[in-house]
Amino acid sequence: MQVRSRRSFLAQGATAALASLALWGAAAPAMAQNYPSRPITLIVPWGAGGGTDATARIIGSLLEKDLGQPVNVVNRTGGSGVVGHAAIASAPPDGYTIGLATVEIGMMHWQGLTELTGASYTPIGLVNADPAGVQVRADAPYKDVKELLADIKANPGKHKASGTGQGGIWHLAIAGLLRDQKIDPAAVPWVPSNGAAPGLQDMVAGGVDIAPVSLPEARSLIDAGKVKSLALMSDKPSTLYPNVPTLKSAIGSDWSMAAWRGIVAPKGIPNDIRDKLAAAIKKVAQSKEYTDFMASRGFGVTYAAPDDFGKFMAKSDAELGATMKAVGIAK
Repeated sequence: MQVRSRRSFLAQGATAALASLALWGAAAPAMAQNYPSRPITLIVPWGAGGGTDATARIIGSLLEKDLGQPVNVVNRTGGSGVVGHAAIASAPPDGYTIGLATVEIGMMHWQGLTELTGASYTPIGLVNADPAGVQVRADAPYKDVKELLADIKANPGKHKASGTGQGGIWHLAIAGLLRDQKIDPAAVPWVPSNGAAPGLQDMVAGGVDIAPVSLPEARSLIDAGKVKSLALMSDKPSTLYPNVPTLKSAIGSDWSMAAWRGIVAPKGIPNDIRDKLAAAIKKVAQSKEYTDFMASRGFGVTYAAPDDFGKFMAKSDAELGATMKAVGIAK
């Protein structure tokens, strides 16, 4: 009797569990259809007031209008970007925590700082890319990048460059260009700085000779006649300075390097929620408000849908890794 009762109890429990699972399965699509039903958190791995923060805030404000829920931008800084990127990856995969990943996600793991890569996320959409330029002082004797590279090759160690920390994106930009041109990256010693602004100021003052930063970052000094840009590390001309030649047109090089930003979510979010977010991000990236905002700061708007963004991150990771190995900063 006891055995029979126990079996009956277990059978009832199993039936209830299966019914619960069936109900959950039926409810999941409905939950996705109602998404979002509460505020969304947008994590920024970098500090307030910077370009990534500003980009996140305009995206957040436009997403709010489209999705009908508040989008709260939260800055999670530290660890050279590791803290914020880790917070995005470890969040619940329910679509209520997303993040603005940056190019550093393809660099940090090569430096041994984290195991995270672009493959650690669900790509939602690429929203920005700012290629490196080759900036020199306005009174530098080089009329084009070909002359500068020839002088570097003939006089290794003569030219110093700056614009970020050792192993930062702009360091890798110039190192990759030199490697592409069969010049030892060590031929241009790197002087670490706390960013593009101090690196550019050091160049104007004569402390260094090259600042391979983005055109938006050099904009004020270019407009003031203190800096000139010899080339852009991109396959497309800049909308900000269309007369600056690409490396392809200047020396036939396919080398490109850009700082980029894109919206990602934790791995495992439901496909329909991902699709809804992706559609909203596409709308944001193609909106007049967003393109005007980015243009006012000189930032480039480059959109890529989820699958293409995933491939973009993988390609960026491979190129960054190869360059970091070449300059001896990959672990």
